Amino acid sequence: MKLTVNGREAYAYTGGKTFDPALPCAVFIHGALHDHTVWTLLARWCAHHGYSVLAVDLPGHMKSAGPALESVEAMADWVLALLDAAEVKQAALVGHSMGSLVALEAAGRAPERATRLVMVGTAFPMKVSPALLEMSKNDPLAAIDLVTTLSYSSIAQKPGYPGPGVWVRGGGKALGRLVLAKQDNPLLYHQDFVACDAYRGAIDAAGKVTAPATLILGRRDQMTPPKAAAEIGAALKAHVATVDAGHVLMAEAPDATLAALRAALV
Repeated sequence: MKLTVNGREAYAYTGGKTFDPALPCAVFIHGALHDHTVWTLLARWCAHHGYSVLAVDLPGHMKSAGPALESVEAMADWVLALLDAAEVKQAALVGHSMGSLVALEAAGRAPERATRLVMVGTAFPMKVSPALLEMSKNDPLAAIDLVTTLSYSSIAQKPGYPGPGVWVRGGGKALGRLVLAKQDNPLLYHQDFVACDAYRGAIDAAGKVTAPATLILGRRDQMTPPKAAAEIGAALKAHVATVDAGHVLMAEAPDATLAALRAALV
């Protein structure tokens, strides 16, 4: 589904169903150097079980026109503007990693518009090491390889829909390279990481959120370890669901992550 947001073309995957703004809406927000495809299973389940779905490509990522936005706050404003463009008054906001901060900030900026807040693979502060910041700037392909290594809990995860030639970790690496190449912006990964590292508004935003909140965390996550989400979880009085996976829970443990999301949306 294509929309015009702030005068630029924006893309949102609707889960295989025609978008209906009259239905309860779920908005899915991806993380750094990802796109809407990381949400395919969760988005399709919602779309086929009574929800309208907007799994977005953030500006400058894959199918949404650039430039990429350089702060969590700007991305949150964009998500709210996208709801306006789609004629959606209220929505459940679901975000992964960087996208979880965007969902939180949006829910804090417009609490009357968020029916649920679901933060997947999250942390606050979401610190990025100086070495990784430098690598993402000067050698983004090496940064993709490193983050892929850190984002999965083993080298041979079985996908939720196993088949010949399916490689979860390889697919994650390929997605990062594809997003980077598609936008012709060698600094995109660096910009996303800087946005995560610089964001300081989480506790203030959490104090304004009125929607029920859930954190879905990977027990073996090295990028955003569960203990790093304790402060924001307490500030939100959030329910915490833990999945036996690394950072990219949706790929590594799709069925368990979907089950946690379904419980969060009730």
